[in-house]
Amino acid sequence: MSENSSSATTKISTYLTMIVLIVLALSMVALISSVNLFVGGNEVAAGYLLVIGLIAMALSLYVMVQSRKRIADMKIEAPKVMTTIECRKCGFKSVREFQRGDFVFKELDPCQKCNEKMLITAIFKEVREREKPFAF
Repeated sequence: MSENSSSATTKISTYLTMIVLIVLALSMVALISSVNLFVGGNEVAAGYLLVIGLIAMALSLYVMVQSRKRIADMKIEAPKVMTTIECRKCGFKSVREFQRGDFVFKELDPCQKCNEKMLITAIFKEVREREKPFAF
Protein backbone atom coordinates (compact mmCIF):
# COMPACT_ATOMS: atom_id res chain seq x y z
CA MET A 1 0.00 0.00 0.00
CA SER A 2 2.81 2.44 0.82
CA GLU A 3 4.50 1.76 -2.53
CA ASN A 4 1.41 2.82 -4.48
CA SER A 5 0.84 5.95 -2.43
CA SER A 6 4.47 7.06 -2.65
CA SER A 7 4.66 6.48 -6.41
CA ALA A 8 1.37 8.32 -6.93
CA THR A 9 2.64 11.38 -5.06
CA THR A 10 5.91 11.55 -6.98
CA LYS A 11 4.37 11.33 -10.46
CA ILE A 12 3.19 14.28 -12.49
CA SER A 13 -0.30 13.89 -13.93
CA THR A 14 -0.22 12.38 -17.43
CA TYR A 15 -2.84 14.87 -18.60
CA LEU A 16 -0.73 17.78 -17.42
CA THR A 17 2.33 16.32 -19.10
CA MET A 18 0.45 15.83 -22.37
CA ILE A 19 -0.89 19.40 -22.31
CA VAL A 20 2.58 20.80 -21.61
CA LEU A 21 4.11 18.74 -24.42
CA ILE A 22 1.40 19.87 -26.87
CA VAL A 23 1.95 23.52 -25.92
CA LEU A 24 5.72 23.06 -26.32
CA ALA A 25 5.20 21.53 -29.78
CA LEU A 26 2.88 24.37 -30.81
CA SER A 27 5.35 26.96 -29.56
CA MET A 28 8.08 25.31 -31.64
CA VAL A 29 5.78 25.47 -34.69
CA ALA A 30 5.16 29.17 -33.98
CA LEU A 31 8.90 29.84 -33.72
CA ILE A 32 9.65 27.99 -36.97
CA SER A 33 6.80 29.81 -38.71
CA SER A 34 8.13 33.14 -37.47
CA VAL A 35 11.55 32.37 -38.98
CA ASN A 36 9.90 31.43 -42.31
CA LEU A 37 7.83 34.63 -42.32
CA PHE A 38 10.87 36.74 -41.45
CA VAL A 39 12.82 35.22 -44.35
CA GLY A 40 9.80 35.79 -46.61
CA GLY A 41 9.78 39.50 -45.76
CA ASN A 42 6.73 39.74 -43.46
CA GLU A 43 8.45 41.06 -40.30
CA VAL A 44 5.26 42.10 -38.47
CA ALA A 45 3.65 38.63 -38.55
CA ALA A 46 7.05 37.09 -37.78
CA GLY A 47 7.36 39.29 -34.70
CA TYR A 48 3.93 38.33 -33.44
CA LEU A 49 4.60 34.61 -33.92
CA LEU A 50 8.00 34.97 -32.25
CA VAL A 51 6.43 36.59 -29.18
CA ILE A 52 3.62 34.01 -29.04
CA GLY A 53 6.08 31.12 -29.39
CA LEU A 54 8.42 32.42 -26.69
CA ILE A 55 5.59 33.14 -24.24
CA ALA A 56 4.02 29.71 -24.80
CA MET A 57 7.38 27.97 -24.32
CA ALA A 58 8.14 29.93 -21.15
CA LEU A 59 4.70 29.23 -19.66
CA SER A 60 4.83 25.51 -20.40
CA LEU A 61 8.29 25.17 -18.86
CA TYR A 62 7.13 27.18 -15.84
CA VAL A 63 4.10 24.91 -15.36
CA MET A 64 6.29 21.80 -15.57
CA VAL A 65 8.80 23.12 -13.01
CA GLN A 66 6.08 24.27 -10.61
CA SER A 67 4.19 20.97 -10.79
CA ARG A 68 7.39 19.08 -9.95
CA LYS A 69 8.02 21.38 -6.96
CA ARG A 70 4.45 21.07 -5.73
CA ILE A 71 4.50 17.29 -5.91
CA ALA A 72 7.77 17.21 -3.99
CA ASP A 73 6.15 19.38 -1.29
CA MET A 74 3.02 17.22 -1.09
CA LYS A 75 4.62 14.07 0.23
CA ILE A 76 2.31 12.76 2.90
CA GLU A 77 3.58 10.94 5.95
CA ALA A 78 1.20 8.42 7.46
CA PRO A 79 0.78 9.08 11.20
CA LYS A 80 1.77 6.35 13.63
CA VAL A 81 -1.14 4.57 15.30
CA MET A 82 -0.42 3.68 18.91
CA THR A 83 -2.08 1.34 21.40
CA THR A 84 -2.28 1.97 25.15
CA ILE A 85 -2.22 -1.15 27.32
CA GLU A 86 -3.06 -1.01 31.03
CA CYS A 87 -3.20 -3.45 33.91
CA ARG A 88 -6.50 -3.26 35.79
CA LYS A 89 -4.99 -4.45 39.05
CA CYS A 90 -1.73 -2.53 39.53
CA GLY A 91 -2.24 0.32 37.03
CA PHE A 92 0.91 -0.43 34.98
CA LYS A 93 0.61 1.31 31.63
CA SER A 94 2.54 0.85 28.38
CA VAL A 95 2.22 2.27 24.88
CA ARG A 96 3.19 0.34 21.74
CA GLU A 97 2.58 0.55 18.01
CA PHE A 98 -0.80 -0.64 16.78
CA GLN A 99 -0.88 -4.25 15.64
CA ARG A 100 -3.45 -5.81 13.38
CA GLY A 101 -6.28 -7.23 15.47
CA ASP A 102 -6.02 -4.68 18.29
CA PHE A 103 -9.28 -3.31 19.62
CA VAL A 104 -10.32 -1.48 22.78
CA PHE A 105 -11.03 -3.76 25.79
CA LYS A 106 -9.09 -6.67 24.27
CA GLU A 107 -7.32 -8.74 26.90
CA LEU A 108 -3.64 -9.39 26.31
CA ASP A 109 -0.67 -11.09 27.93
CA PRO A 110 -0.13 -11.00 31.69
CA CYS A 111 1.24 -7.89 33.37
CA GLN A 112 5.01 -7.69 33.95
CA LYS A 113 4.50 -6.66 37.58
CA CYS A 114 1.52 -8.60 38.92
CA ASN A 115 0.78 -11.30 36.29
CA GLU A 116 -2.82 -10.07 35.89
CA LYS A 117 -4.17 -9.89 32.31
CA MET A 118 -3.60 -6.51 30.64
CA LEU A 119 -6.28 -4.65 28.69
CA ILE A 120 -6.14 -2.34 25.67
CA THR A 121 -7.65 0.93 26.85
CA ALA A 122 -6.97 3.29 23.94
CA ILE A 123 -5.99 3.36 20.29
CA PHE A 124 -4.88 6.70 18.90
CA LYS A 125 -2.76 8.27 16.22
CA GLU A 126 0.35 10.18 17.15
CA VAL A 127 0.01 13.86 16.30
CA ARG A 128 3.19 15.76 15.57
CA GLU A 129 3.16 19.50 15.92
CA ARG A 130 4.30 21.25 12.77
CA GLU A 131 7.27 23.53 13.06
CA LYS A 132 6.13 27.12 13.07
CA PRO A 133 8.22 29.51 11.01
CA PHE A 134 10.29 31.88 13.07
CA ALA A 135 8.81 35.37 12.87
CA PHE A 136 10.81 38.51 13.58
